[in-house]
Amino acid sequence: MIQVFNEPPQGLQVAPHEPRILAAGHQIGVREIKFGEVHDKDGLMLALGAGLALPGAFGRNWDALYDVLTDPDRTPPRLALLLCDYADFRRRHPHLSQELEATLLDAQRSAAEQGRDLWLLLEEPDSDPKAW
Repeated sequence: MIQVFNEPPQGLQVAPHEPRILAAGHQIGVREIKFGEVHDKDGLMLALGAGLALPGAFGRNWDALYDVLTDPDRTPPRLALLLCDYADFRRRHPHLSQELEATLLDAQRSAAEQGRDLWLLLEEPDSDPKAW
């Protein structure tokens, strides 16, 4: 299996075993977003704010999230978002997850255009990589 951090980020990817240790070895910052208790957009924005350690002034909307993820002054040049319990969130909230994924993928493309890396890693113990 190809080690995910040896290649440029490519959409949503299944997280490797021990992603934090592997990321540290590649000098990649990791931010963990926990989706287990998210039930609506407000909860999602709070989870993102907590996981990204954003100030209370964070706009809590898709544009503000995109701005944070593409701002070289706010995020490291090599960043991995570890999306925990995302498959269950996606099943429970398909419309909300669709909006989130569009924003994350746009931010990933923009980061790449800036010469930066933004990995979007799904941490699911029994995940099927082909499902993504």
